[in-house]
Amino acid sequence: MLLEIIYEDAQYVAINKPNGLLVHRTRIAEEKKEFALQLLRDQLGYRLYPLHRLDRGTSGVLLFAKTPEAAAPLVQAFAERQPDKTYFAIVRGYAPEVGTIDSPIRPDRDNGLKEPQEAVTHFQRLATVELPIPVGRYQTARYSLVKVKPETGRMHQIRKHFAHLRHYIIGDKKHGDWRHNLMFLEQQQSPFLLLHAASLVFTHPFTRQRVEIKAALPQNMRRLCDQFSWGAVLAAQAELAGSF
Repeated sequence: MLLEIIYEDAQYVAINKPNGLLVHRTRIAEEKKEFALQLLRDQLGYRLYPLHRLDRGTSGVLLFAKTPEAAAPLVQAFAERQPDKTYFAIVRGYAPEVGTIDSPIRPDRDNGLKEPQEAVTHFQRLATVELPIPVGRYQTARYSLVKVKPETGRMHQIRKHFAHLRHYIIGDKKHGDWRHNLMFLEQQQSPFLLLHAASLVFTHPFTRQRVEIKAALPQNMRRLCDQFSWGAVLAAQAELAGSF
C-alpha cells in the first residue's frame, strides 16, 4: 500500500490516512500487520514520529515529524490545543444547526485512566437528506452532514459526543446505531465510518509560517455526498478554509 502524501517539508510529512488503518501498533491490535507509521516509514526510508492520532476508522490528515527535535514543539502545541482541526461527518437525524458539546468523557478501559476528562466539541450542520428507506420504527431515514471542530483531543471524542446527542456517526460500530449502520452497508454499499479529518492548521515551529494541510474525502464518503446532493456544500466549505 502506497500512502497518499499531502504535505512534506524538511521537518514534517502528512498523509491522507485511509479508513481502517491504525496509526501505530497497540497492545490491543498486536495481530495487525500494517500501520500508518510502519507503512510510511518503509515508503520514505527513514524513521518517523507520530504527532497525534486518528481512530482506525477515521480517514484524513495525519501528521508526522522526521526527527525528535521537530516532534517536540508540535507535540507541545497539540497538548496546548493550538492546532486547528476540522472534520466532516455524516450523522443520524437532523442535527442542530450549530452547537457545542461540553461533556466530560469517560476513558476507555484500555488507556489506564479512571476519571472523566474534559472534552469540548463545536459543530455546524451543513446539509440534510431524507431517504425513503425505513429504519427501525420510522418509514424514512434522516441524516446530516456536519462540520466538526474539536477543542480538546480525547480518544473517540467526536464519536462519543455525537452519541451523547443521539446523532450517531454512521458506520461507528462501537458508539453508533447498528440499524443505521446496517442500512448504509446493505442499501448504500458503505461499510466505513463516515468521519473524516479534512484539515489541520498550525504554526510551523521553525519557519513561523501558517501551515494548512487539507485531505480530500475518501471515495466512499465523496460518493455518498454526491448522491445526497451535498457536493456544492462541500465545495463551498473548501473555499472557506475551515472557519464556521
